[in-house]
Amino acid sequence: MYTSKITGLGYYVPENVVTNDDLSKLMDTNDAWIQERTGIKERRHIKKGDGNSTSVMAVKASTIALERAKLKPTDIDMIVFATLSPDMYFPGGGVEVQEMMGMRTIPALDVRNQCSGFVYALSVADQFVKTGMHKNILVIGSENHSGGLDMTTRGRNVSVIFGDGAGAAVVSRNETGKGGILSTHLHSEGQHKNELSLQGPSTSHWVPEIIAENPQENIPYYPVMNGQFVFKHAIVRFAEVIQEGLEANNLKVEDIDMLIPHQANLRISQFIQHKLKLTDDQVFNNIQKYGNTTAASIPIALTEAWEEGKIKEGDLVVLAAFGSGFTWGSAIIRW
Repeated sequence: MYTSKITGLGYYVPENVVTNDDLSKLMDTNDAWIQERTGIKERRHIKKGDGNSTSVMAVKASTIALERAKLKPTDIDMIVFATLSPDMYFPGGGVEVQEMMGMRTIPALDVRNQCSGFVYALSVADQFVKTGMHKNILVIGSENHSGGLDMTTRGRNVSVIFGDGAGAAVVSRNETGKGGILSTHLHSEGQHKNELSLQGPSTSHWVPEIIAENPQENIPYYPVMNGQFVFKHAIVRFAEVIQEGLEANNLKVEDIDMLIPHQANLRISQFIQHKLKLTDDQVFNNIQKYGNTTAASIPIALTEAWEEGKIKEGDLVVLAAFGSGFTWGSAIIRW
């Protein structure tokens, strides 16, 4: 068995900044209301005509990650692409990245685990490298939320939270034998699937039925979220899966140098930080600038933390996510 490590990181966010004040012109909300509940000050949205899409942003982030890993697109053996917002219903974004980056006819796997998507995708890549099947795998999280949000007062509880962006990591065979991805831990609990979901169109309720109904309220193709219910479960599962990962490697909370939580809500991150008794220097948050970018949030935050010198060789880095499904997971990494 081999071990794997992250050898390159990159992220991309659209240039278009959308502040809370901007949203207050579209719906009944205000900066204080949004910051109090989420900690978000602004987010990035794709602007019509700027050329961006879920896959285009993925390519931009991936190009940076490959350069930092000192690899060419033809060196990549597999793509694992996590997103809930592909450019098309099918095929998924992985094959678009393969085409746009001029890669070989390598496998392209799409992961649909929403906020936990990047941790799930990283775990898949880790297993393929560990078994010797592949040497270099491109792991991507990319989201275009703005194209599918209800930007009216009716949808404000969800729409103020989400932003667009992409992050990527190159996972490679660890030739040195030092550090790398120590373990990953994944879970799901489908009984709560309706608490954070987008239920239409679906194959049981497709576009013709929706058009015929012409609904004005409770529109099924906008996302819905039971915020308090999600919050209560998130703070429990985050803590559990972090502890699970640490215990699997005979580590303690005090050993954590950097925790990168999924950027769901600043209040969730702060609760977990307090519960685990971590300092501000041990937790990285950037939801204030980018909002919740779902599968992209962890790779964007991980890249920024690394760029800012907050992650150094030998550090113990913990990634943790929770989201729709419910699904949750963690990754324990010795940098």
